[in-house]
Amino acid sequence: MAGIKALISLSFGGAVGLMFLMLGCALPVYNAYWPLFLLFFYILAPIPYCISRRVVDDTDSASNACKELALFLTTGIVVSAFGLPIIFARADVIAWGACALVLTGNIVIFGTILGFFLVFGSNDDFSWQQW
Repeated sequence: MAGIKALISLSFGGAVGLMFLMLGCALPVYNAYWPLFLLFFYILAPIPYCISRRVVDDTDSASNACKELALFLTTGIVVSAFGLPIIFARADVIAWGACALVLTGNIVIFGTILGFFLVFGSNDDFSWQQW
């Protein structure tokens, strides 16, 4: 039952994060949909880590180059997702209030993605790798 509660709380976190992103785009004060490009970053962020988990054997306790590269690429994607709204706001493409809403959504969404991998990342009988 603990897995169901975690899944429900993660889905609630994702919904709240997307709500902040949509508020930053669709409020009549802001009315600019450029921050929706962050959806690509939300989709791309977990992909390198998922690929490295499939390829790398985790029995070795030493650091692995494939896993380190995946963490580096994931970090680059996450930093880019935080930098894009700031660049949009500095270029006056979006308002600073929209930038604040989008950055709040980024924190919630990436926290939800991190929570997913912490909850379902272990290799037990309730793992995402069995899906």
